[in-house]
Amino acid sequence: MKKLLFVGSSLDDLKSFPLDARRDAGFNLHAIQNGLQPSDFKPMKTVGAGAYEIRVRVQGEWRIIYVAKFDEAIYVLHAFQKKTSKTAQTDIDTAKQRYKQIGEK
Repeated sequence: MKKLLFVGSSLDDLKSFPLDARRDAGFNLHAIQNGLQPSDFKPMKTVGAGAYEIRVRVQGEWRIIYVAKFDEAIYVLHAFQKKTSKTAQTDIDTAKQRYKQIGEK
């Protein structure tokens, strides 16, 4: 099982999700750790190669952007509440910045 590494404030941000949304997010992240696909996700090519977004639809719209292409770990780049139909540019920029940080390792 791959380990999860949280970049920047992503762990604290995930902890701020409502309980049921956190449970759903945890279930999906655990699936990814075991080489499975999350229940609802899409590629986030605008963030970087191999970046994906988990979509959690429990008590609102919640998103987790992660990268699982590295052998050593799954990197959780960003976790946030989605308030509009299109992902906010600030959330994409945050994930891009953190993607660059892990690329330097």
